[in-house]
Amino acid sequence: MRQAIWNRLARPDAGEASLSEDLQSLLYSLRRHLGMDVAFISEFCEGRRVLRVVDAGGSAECPKQGHSDPQEASYCRKIVDHDLSGIIPDASLHPVTRAMPVTRELNIGAYLGVPLQDASGEVFGTFCCYRHLPDASLDRRDLALLRIVADIAGRQIEKRFRERREEDAILARIEQVLEREAVAIVYQPIYHLGQRRVVGYESLARFSAEPYRTPDVWFAEARRVGAGERLEMLALRQALAALEAFPESRYLAFNVSPDHVISGAVARALAGRESSRIVLEVTEHDRIEDYAAFREAVAPLRARGVRLAIDDAGAGYASFQHILELDADILKLDISLIRELHRDRRRRALAASLIAFARTIGCEVIAEGVECREELETLREHGVNKVQGYHIGRPMPLEAALGFAPADG
Repeated sequence: MRQAIWNRLARPDAGEASLSEDLQSLLYSLRRHLGMDVAFISEFCEGRRVLRVVDAGGSAECPKQGHSDPQEASYCRKIVDHDLSGIIPDASLHPVTRAMPVTRELNIGAYLGVPLQDASGEVFGTFCCYRHLPDASLDRRDLALLRIVADIAGRQIEKRFRERREEDAILARIEQVLEREAVAIVYQPIYHLGQRRVVGYESLARFSAEPYRTPDVWFAEARRVGAGERLEMLALRQALAALEAFPESRYLAFNVSPDHVISGAVARALAGRESSRIVLEVTEHDRIEDYAAFREAVAPLRARGVRLAIDDAGAGYASFQHILELDADILKLDISLIRELHRDRRRRALAASLIAFARTIGCEVIAEGVECREELETLREHGVNKVQGYHIGRPMPLEAALGFAPADG
């Protein structure tokens, strides 16, 4: 038989807590409706019947979660093996149950139980309830209700099991990348139109592991399995290693998650680095639950000369919230604003408003996603001096970035 489901769900997280709460609620409702004293979900594991979720209204007499018995000594196994019916109105009168020690140990009077199955039809446990006194009123309708509720519970458990199995596979991939430090960094140039030179680079992570996944998927999956900080800090350290290779007149920009700024992980990674050449970018896609905590965490870095940029400005509500809350040094106009800027008056109007706003608050503007000469010229007309995008240069390895000179600026 496969590995026990609850062993696969043994890593605590919010998802598992939610599952336990949902199952507890199901048991409570069922127990109250049927007038039972105890309801539980069991799992068959290594020859034993283990109680995984139990509801008994706080009764001290009931077995606790984790209680186990040999499978062959339990009602659960006998119900699954069809040695017992799922309805037992009086366990003291039934020829099988009256001789079983568990009947006296748990003070079972009346009992209802049905198997729990996964999506393949394999039985992995039972969904049961009992009361301490006999109940001659139990009938097939009660058993039918139990089966319906058990089916709901089984689907919930199976869904979480599949999610956990998927998360285990994700974590294995992430751990392999972390162990091998298999993150490649490429650098996209940021060009100053007035000075006609490259003034900085945005560092971007790339992953070569198969099957191919875009970097945003890698980082999102790492966050899902609790490895987000480790993967992001690996990418940050890899990118920082190139800082000394670039001329002192050029800076490096890094995408960082607000949570990792607040936790202090970013500050630890930047310790001892030349802060005035570092820009931290917070993107539209990163929610900040506590702006005050973020400002407090980033303040010592900014005092050392680290600059703060809001990436993807104009892409959605979150970027505008960042603009209002963070007092950033740099505003990066999102590609969704820049694309076809020379042809779309609505985009030009919004871009012009953001540019004017940035000037008012003393914030520098960088336009990213510049992909053609016409877009560049329109930005120049609006007074934007710094641009980034395929028209200037694609993300490239360090060696190519060191010798890069744009053909069109």
